[in-house]
Amino acid sequence: MKQPPASKLRGTVRVRITGERPERLLNALTEAGIVVWEVRTGEDGVSLKLLLGDFCRLRPFVRGTGCRVRITKRDGLPFRLARLWKRKFFAAGMVLFAVLLFLLCSLVWSIRVEGNQRLAREDILDAARREGLSAFQWIWRLEEPDKLSKKLASRLPGVSWVGIQRSGTVITIQVVEADLPPEKPLSSPRHLVSRSDAVVTDVFAEQGRPVVSRHARVKKGQILISGTLGDEENSQSVVAKGTVKGLVWHEYEIAVPLTRTRDAYTGGRKDRTYLVLGNWAVQLWGYGREPYAKSRTLSQMDPLTWRGIELPVGVMTEKEMEVGQTSETVTAAEAKREGLTAAMADIAARYGTDSVIRSQKILHEKKENGKVYMKVLFEVEEVISQELPIVYNQGE
Repeated sequence: MKQPPASKLRGTVRVRITGERPERLLNALTEAGIVVWEVRTGEDGVSLKLLLGDFCRLRPFVRGTGCRVRITKRDGLPFRLARLWKRKFFAAGMVLFAVLLFLLCSLVWSIRVEGNQRLAREDILDAARREGLSAFQWIWRLEEPDKLSKKLASRLPGVSWVGIQRSGTVITIQVVEADLPPEKPLSSPRHLVSRSDAVVTDVFAEQGRPVVSRHARVKKGQILISGTLGDEENSQSVVAKGTVKGLVWHEYEIAVPLTRTRDAYTGGRKDRTYLVLGNWAVQLWGYGREPYAKSRTLSQMDPLTWRGIELPVGVMTEKEMEVGQTSETVTAAEAKREGLTAAMADIAARYGTDSVIRSQKILHEKKENGKVYMKVLFEVEEVISQELPIVYNQGE
């Protein structure tokens, strides 16, 4: 016979019939309308399959034929449910885990803001919070992205478009700011004066009247490019623009130690493992006190992903690396080079990267108390001009 429909759901039993005349039992089952299939005969009896409900009706037929029946295999949903019921605590744990995972995936865990340049991220998040979009909010409680985008755009000034995109538990707010006309800087009439004593090497006057020339010696505060045009009777004040370069002398006192200590990894390491659920972490392994007097900790997060979506569940590993101090001794010549290099870098940071060191002269040098001391004079060509507003008297 053919296998009845939905036999897996109803449950099936494979039995072995032994006795003198097992065919009498098969004929009796057929006459009673009991469906059997996969009938196999052998020296030790007959093997067949039947539904679980029909198996419970076999007793009167077995007694009438004098055969014996033994179950060799059980299959189907009823038997799997029975086995699962024996492990009901394990099944309950799996169901609870599935429910918890579903709830965690139904929350907004983080909000990203992209495209903002003038608007502060905090202002955008505050406007989103007023519209009900915030972290740890149920996703199904949020409005449609189109409606939410329009409401956010109305709350944010200077925005031409706002887009909202959801990827799993992460909400991305994309902002397109409106193009504003550039603001012209407010300028008042001014001179360009020298910010230090120097010898002028180059004068470029874009606007205004230059009052110094190359190779001229100037004092600090002296006018280089005047913002006043004309004579005493007919004069006009303008915004002086231009660049004036000059040779300036800077004196540095440098002290470089010959012996220095630095931190280095010794190779000692201790790992800790955490189970991360959102903003909470539960330590799994690596208990115990810190074994090192000085160490650095490196963290690595391995989130759980599903179909390219990063879930707020994962494993975090902390690596505690032992750090020790090592000492290094350099020669006086190396310390001297390091000190001069550091002084040159300071000149570039203070007076601009376009400044050029024309010469350097070591005025004094000594080695004392494990350090190299130097007094160095640098001749630097740099921009010496700076702005000075023109102040008018009340009578003018």
